[in-house]
Amino acid sequence: MDVKDEDKSEESKKNHMVYYRSLINTIKEIKEEKHIEKENAIKEHLDKRIEAMVKDQKRLREMFPDITEEEWHGNTK
Repeated sequence: MDVKDEDKSEESKKNHMVYYRSLINTIKEIKEEKHIEKENAIKEHLDKRIEAMVKDQKRLREMFPDITEEEWHGNTK
């Protein structure tokens, strides 16, 4: 099995930060949708989607450990 090297260039870093922030917004939207939803099967599906996105965020934080939590969330000075 081939293992792909991770691109940790500055461009990749910026693109991954944009993606991370989009996940924050998507998770927020799904949580709002879940709050409105009545059917348990759909709520469970939404939970699984959120769980997958949170795992992806964790993967990105591990890929770029030099980025602070504030930077991930767009709170830079």
